Amino acid sequence: MNKMLIASILLAITTVNYAQASTEETHNNIAGIFIGTTTMESETNFSYAFEYEYKLSKQWGAGIVYEKTDDANSGEGVDIALASAYLHPWKELRLGFGFGQEKLGGNNETASLVRTSFSYDFHVASFAVEPTLAFDFINDETATVVGIAFAKTF
Repeated sequence: MNKMLIASILLAITTVNYAQASTEETHNNIAGIFIGTTTMESETNFSYAFEYEYKLSKQWGAGIVYEKTDDANSGEGVDIALASAYLHPWKELRLGFGFGQEKLGGNNETASLVRTSFSYDFHVASFAVEPTLAFDFINDETATVVGIAFAKTF
């Protein structure tokens, strides 16, 4: 009798968990537009970016970022392209670590950079608003990027 009761409970739990999992909509793709500022050596300029992340699992993702700061580098502009790994330790918090290149406009100089980023997602249906803070480490300098991203999950 006890074995039958235990088996029935396990079957009920499994069925409920399966039903919940099948009704939950999963969105592995996150595409967004970032608008903010980049500060480096006490100079602050408007920045914008296009971001994409593919969630590999509930906690891990990988993505790319293309960012422009048109007025930086004495008006010559700066372009940044990087690939990042993301950790989602809680549903709304995203921590990023990426590697990429910074290209200075005008003279086409490039430099390697490392980026750490922190964002918090506020979701409304399949859209998200993400206040973001990032630090770019380029040679001996650090740039601070602050802004907000508007993302769509699909």
